[in-house]
Order: sequence, then structure tokens, then C-alpha cells
Amino acid sequence: MATAPKKSAAAQAVSAAAPVEAAATPIAVIPTPPDLAEPAVEIQQSFRSALEKSVVQSRAAFVKAKTAADEAASAFEVSFAAAKDAALAINAKAFEALRANSEANFDFLKAVLAAKSLSDVIALHAEFTRKQVETMTGQTKDIGALTQKAMTDAVEPIKERLAKSFKIAV
Repeated sequence: MATAPKKSAAAQAVSAAAPVEAAATPIAVIPTPPDLAEPAVEIQQSFRSALEKSVVQSRAAFVKAKTAADEAASAFEVSFAAAKDAALAINAKAFEALRANSEANFDFLKAVLAAKSLSDVIALHAEFTRKQVETMTGQTKDIGALTQKAMTDAVEPIKERLAKSFKIAV
């Protein structure tokens, strides 16, 4: 016959006393004295008011950020529209220059074919080259000025928006 290991007397006393103590002592709710209840209510109210103030400030910050983002998006839209219009104008100017240069080349070729001597061809070539250099210089200046204006028009809305943002932030 197997016997269970014997517990020490102290262990038996603790295990026998534990259920009795648990059953004998119910969990008591300690009433809050009135002098402690008022500060707790004040703390709750101050916490609640701080939380409400934080929510109001967060909403205001969100509205401000949304407005700034909308204005920035609008500035980019204006900028991109200006860049698109400028690109179309630059392309039109470049095609106009290409057409003028092509016509000048064909006119030069007609004149060379109609020339009666080599000295006439050399004179025609010198005159054609001089005119082409002048024409291309003018065309380059026109396209350069148009490009510079395009860049200024495209960057100006963004520049104004950034300046306004930094004035508000400072």
C-alpha cells in the first residue's frame, strides 16, 4: 500500500488555514471620506478640461494644416498650368524658327542653282551665312527670353506660397 508523502506540520497548518481565512474575510469597499472626494472630482474636471482644450487645439491645427495644404496644391496647379502654357509657346517659337530656317535654306539652294559663276556662289554663301547667324542669334534670344519668362511664371506661385507660409510661421 502506497502512502502519500507526509507534509510538515507547518505546511498542513497553512493549507488548512487558508480556505478558512478566504471564506471569513469578504472584500471590503473602503468608503471615500468627503474631504478626499472633492480633490478627486477637481482632478477629473481639470483633466477633462485639459483634454477638451487639447482636442480643440488639435482640430484648429488640423484645419490650419489642411488650409495650407489646399493653398499649396492650388499654387502648384497654377504653376503647372503656367509651365504647360510656356512649354506650348516655346515649342511654337521653335517650330516657327525651324520653318524660317528651312525656307531660308531652300531659298539659298535655289539661288545657288541659279548662280552663273563660282564667285556668285561664294558671295551667296557668305551672305546666307551672315543672315543665318543673325537670324539664329535672334531666334536664340527670343527662345531664351521666352524660357526665362516661363520659368519665372511657373515658379512665382510657389515662391509666393512659401513666402506666405514662412510669414505665418514666424
